[in-house]
Amino acid sequence: MNQLVETFESLSNFTTLKVGGTAEWLAEPQSLEEIKNLISWAKDKQIKCEIIGAGSNLLINDCLIKGLTICTRKMHGLEINNDSGVIKVYAGEPIPALSRRVARSGLSGFEWAVGIPGTIGGGIVMNAGAQGGCIADRLLSIEAISIKEGKIFKLKNKDLNFSYRNSLLQSEELIVINAEFRLETGHNPKEINAITTKNLNHRVNTQPYQLPSCGSVFRNPEPYKAAKLIEDLGLKGLNVGGAEVSTTHANFIVNTGDASASDIQSLIKIIQKKVKENYGLVLHPEVKEVGFKKKDYPGI
Repeated sequence: MNQLVETFESLSNFTTLKVGGTAEWLAEPQSLEEIKNLISWAKDKQIKCEIIGAGSNLLINDCLIKGLTICTRKMHGLEINNDSGVIKVYAGEPIPALSRRVARSGLSGFEWAVGIPGTIGGGIVMNAGAQGGCIADRLLSIEAISIKEGKIFKLKNKDLNFSYRNSLLQSEELIVINAEFRLETGHNPKEINAITTKNLNHRVNTQPYQLPSCGSVFRNPEPYKAAKLIEDLGLKGLNVGGAEVSTTHANFIVNTGDASASDIQSLIKIIQKKVKENYGLVLHPEVKEVGFKKKDYPGI
């Protein structure tokens, strides 16, 4: 067996919701060479690969997740060019730490990102955003590897078809290895740090950071806000088992202690149904689902 691979590992420790089934095979590579090795191993065994990062935007079903789950959260590395403002970041770098690091260097462009508890790889796939900013605003290019062929690609921003909480990477079997961003130079580090801290404080005060969650559950059906639609229906505090619509922010579902993935899935479906019945709008989950069938989510 490949020495990088563990068998029958619980995935609940790999998601911020603290729920999830068991991975048939699991690996946490730390380099491109290790990823190549794993892709080749999976191809030889004729098993599929599932890619996860920090698990902050992820709902994994309470079942055996067959195949190889590759978690990229240990793919660390950061290079900063203070003169040009170009930074090279590896996929497993935590977004909050990156936001703080570039702020200390006097580089502006990631102040919005400090409260997003994911990795840069997952953030690129989802085009993560907050406080009026998003990944696509500053991204120059990425390096990615094909799961099928093990081939390396360099893709520019325009190649990734970014849109609201979406990118080409959600439909292509590619693993993000690293990315380059161009940030603004010449700023006072104290001022950038102050803005970053203010953004973090706002998120902490308006979102349920004290309980496990996956962040925002639904995409906003512009021009409407999902949180307001849910709150106006009086759904804050609604629960199924250990899953609850946050009383702090209605677009969050929190794990109050013993939630299962099926509890959370059921609550998502109830919210979707009530919003559709009352507003004629379909709420599409922002959270990525693993181990569920698409038909489980009406309107998708």
